[in-house]
This record gives sequence, C-alpha cells and structure tokens, in this order.
Amino acid sequence: MKNKKQVAITLGIVCFVLTIGIMIQLNTIKDAVQSVGQDAKDNALKDEVLKWKERYDRAYQELEASEEQLNKERQESLSTDSTSVEKQKKLKELNTYLGLTDVTGSGIIITVQDNTASKFVTSKDLVHDADLRAIVSEIKNIGADAISINGQRIVSSTAINCAGAIVKINEEAIGSPFVIKVIGNGDLNYNLTRPGSYIDKLRDDGIKVDVKPSDNITIEKYDGVLTNKYIQSVE
Repeated sequence: MKNKKQVAITLGIVCFVLTIGIMIQLNTIKDAVQSVGQDAKDNALKDEVLKWKERYDRAYQELEASEEQLNKERQESLSTDSTSVEKQKKLKELNTYLGLTDVTGSGIIITVQDNTASKFVTSKDLVHDADLRAIVSEIKNIGADAISINGQRIVSSTAINCAGAIVKINEEAIGSPFVIKVIGNGDLNYNLTRPGSYIDKLRDDGIKVDVKPSDNITIEKYDGVLTNKYIQSVE
C-alpha cells in the first residue's frame, strides 16, 4: 500500500513537471511567432517606404528635367525672336504692376497692434478688418506703389475680412500685430500720420501705431491666382 502511494505521488510530480514544461514551450513558440510576425510587418513597411521614395526621386528628376528643357526653350526663343526681349520686358513690368513679382524700394513700415494695456479690453481696444481697410484706402489714395500686410500682398482682388477673433487677407488668417509695408514716395509718413488721418484716429482710441521710414523695404509677390469673374474684354 505504501509503495502504491509513493508511485502515485511520483507520477503526480512527473505530470506537474511535464505540464509546466509544455506551458513554457507553448509560450516560447507563441513569442517566436509574434516576433516573426512583427518583423514581417516591419519589413513590409520598409519596402513600401523605399518604393515611395523611389517614386518621389523619379518624379523630382522628371520635374528638374522639364524645368531645364523649359528654360532651354525660353533661351532659344529669345535668341531667335528679335521682339522677345521687348515682350519679356513688358511682361515683367505688367507682373510688377499686378503684384506678381517681389519688389523693393523705399517707403514706410506701419505696425498696428491691439491695446492690451487696458484693464478691461473691449472691442474698441482691438484692431478690426475695417481699420485695416481704412488704412489701405488712405495709402492707395496717396499713390503708393506696393502694399503688404503680414506678408500678404495687396492686389486688386484682395479682400480684408473679419473671421471671428482674427482677420483674413487673401483668405489667409492673420492676427495682431499687423505689419503694413508700403513702398512709395517720401510724403507717405506725413500724409498718413497728419492730424485727422485714420492712423491719428486710432492713436486717439488707444491703438498702438508705430510708423517708421525705411530705404530698403522688400514686399513679396502675391502667390495666389488672379481671376476676373465678372468682366470680359471687348473684341
């Protein structure tokens, strides 16, 4: 009877050990399978990234080749057509007039910003789209050559609108401070800050306005698309 008991205990211990061994092997196999699966996913992602990089490199090379060919054809056209130089000159002048080229010159830089020093900031302490439109209108009446606000070139189709707490110019959202660059004659400073001017009115209302003359102002081109929705040329 005693021997049977010892045999039963021994068999129980052996079964327990075997069970633990089998569980360890199963976990090891599971981890190995997961590791292989993850490696396969990583390799697949790397292959996909490499494929897209190759496509990008090919597209970029084709673009460069097209630009080189276009420049070559332009140069050949200029060399064979005696009127091309004059046409290019007129086109450049027209693009400058329309605001489609970067320009530089002397003028003034106006910085307009909200009055945040007030204890209780009200609508009167903020710069609104109507304020910017009024300043631009006075600048145009004086006869400035080029205007931009926070890098947005003012062209014939430019809209200055309110969009909640911000202002949108050329459909781009901008905020205070508003830096207005103006290229024009030397009377700009006096005419825009004279008593009774709109800038003078803003200052009386507590709006911060700083006007500085500059001999080296660069105004970037309008990077949108000029469209005429309602006019047609007369044949």
